[in-house]
Amino acid sequence: MSDRLKAEREAAAARRNLLTQDAIERTGITEEMIGELVSRFYGRVREDALLGPVFAIVQNWDEHLAKLKDFWSSVVLMSGRYHGSPMRAHMPLSLIGDHFDRWLDLFEQTAREVCPPPAASLFIDRARRIADSFEMASATIAGRIASPRHVLRS
Repeated sequence: MSDRLKAEREAAAARRNLLTQDAIERTGITEEMIGELVSRFYGRVREDALLGPVFAIVQNWDEHLAKLKDFWSSVVLMSGRYHGSPMRAHMPLSLIGDHFDRWLDLFEQTAREVCPPPAASLFIDRARRIADSFEMASATIAGRIASPRHVLRS
């Protein structure tokens, strides 16, 4: 690896660390909070009449929850721990608007219970953006055009 490339990677890592520290200081989010939110939320998802059947395909929940914790750590703390393609994993599921709405309702409820307000707000903002992205991608694959519906929700 060239010295220049090594320096660029080190600089990027330093910037990410600063952003992570800023997010932690502003919101109080910790890895433990992420773990609690993910565990509690997906416990509800698994019991939900609409979402439970969608997630019944998961074979190993311990492994899946670990991956989801890495995902949310990467989303809100920029930890870089998640390496995957969530869009590709979800596209074969034929999700519709009702699925995204219910997923968000449960997520927002759980985030508000588990997290202090600044942390809940950050999680909810990111979840809405993710839901909109997935919903628009699903529509595009089905030959439809969809607009973001969740980001502007209050």
